[in-house]
Amino acid sequence: MHENNSYPSPKRAWLTVGILLIAYVLSFIDRQILNLLVGPIRHDLQISDTEMSLLMGLSFAVFYTVAGIPLGRIADSKSRRGLIAGGVAVWSLMTAFCGLAQQYWHFIIGRIGVGAGEAALSPAAYSLIADSFPANRRATAISVYAMGIYLGAGAAFLLGGLVVTWANAQGPMVLPVLGEVRPWQLIFLVLGAIGLMFCLVLLAIKEPSRKGIGAGVAVPLKDVGRYLLGIRKAVLCHNFGFACLSFASYGASAWIPTFFIRNHGLTPGEVGIYYGSLVMVAGSLGIVFGGRLADFLAHHGYRDANMRVGLLSAILTLLCNVVYLVDNMPLLWTIMFFNVFTVAMPFGVAPAAIQEVMPNAMRGQASAIYLFTITLIGLGIGPTAVALFTDYVFQDDMAIRYSIFIVASVITLGAIILLAMGLKPYREARDTLTRWGEQQGQPG
Repeated sequence: MHENNSYPSPKRAWLTVGILLIAYVLSFIDRQILNLLVGPIRHDLQISDTEMSLLMGLSFAVFYTVAGIPLGRIADSKSRRGLIAGGVAVWSLMTAFCGLAQQYWHFIIGRIGVGAGEAALSPAAYSLIADSFPANRRATAISVYAMGIYLGAGAAFLLGGLVVTWANAQGPMVLPVLGEVRPWQLIFLVLGAIGLMFCLVLLAIKEPSRKGIGAGVAVPLKDVGRYLLGIRKAVLCHNFGFACLSFASYGASAWIPTFFIRNHGLTPGEVGIYYGSLVMVAGSLGIVFGGRLADFLAHHGYRDANMRVGLLSAILTLLCNVVYLVDNMPLLWTIMFFNVFTVAMPFGVAPAAIQEVMPNAMRGQASAIYLFTITLIGLGIGPTAVALFTDYVFQDDMAIRYSIFIVASVITLGAIILLAMGLKPYREARDTLTRWGEQQGQPG
């Protein structure tokens, strides 16, 4: 049977989105701040670009993905608010632990913990939002939540740049108990403390009733696997198509600050202010535009609207990748704005697409599998792929621009192919969900 299908009031629903958005912003600040601190961390820990890329990507991504699937199953049956609060506490503590790192392996452990904690957030958040908004407003709501990617990444660069400039002028600080703390360590300690305090804000979230096809239906794990196999063409094209876009996005964004520093002579503080501001504005506009466009297309009868927006984004992003070869700074910043805008467009509609083809009791698990795929491929491999080109193909730190251009362009082309192939299977998957609901006595 359906559980209560009345949605929360718009005020309550958007309050939930707002709180989850802040959590997502904090998670991306903790995740991305490392990208601006490549220079001082490499210097203090005496590591290479490739070793640095493992801190930015694989060490985080492996445990983010491994923890995500069981946490997604918990999100389908237990308190989603409690799950998120526990995740925020874990990743905040481990962010602070990164600030205490004295050796490379200390940092690896800290990044593993950050990844495991952050794995709790999005599967539960997607499920909460899907149960707070009707289908015709869902892509926009999830896109607003997903703005946290770009608000968080931009804030990491912007605030990080300001703090780095200030802290470098001050030099190492001496704190009670901790002793001498370098500027980059202080940043991690402060971020960890902020996250722990935010846990209290999560109490303002009220769990909505579970709604839609499959609400209130206990689904064994084997049945989840059987259902996913039944729509495997749509799942594979969706997950791997958007994973290619994630690969290009993470691979580029991890090294764009370094690209500006090495190839264009900017300081870390300047990169943080200029690029951070651009990411916050262009990324936020792009991701909300993608959600609004998907809802518009769906309203006009396109049952694969979310996938179409992803495909459009990939095509436009491929064209904008020329930005890494441009030397004229005004032109570079202009193209970079559109590049960030188009890169951002699909990352709200991608998780929204999952909600439209999965029964309610499987949404968290399907979302976790999606996050597993895009994070392991995108964040796990993307930054390292760029670093490997720089270290072993070009063997020149100044060739970072060519490494980013080649990796981002080739993998974006793969996304175009996969997403185009997935349009028809995605429409068929929506029909499968309707038939499944009828079999369960829950017609769509």
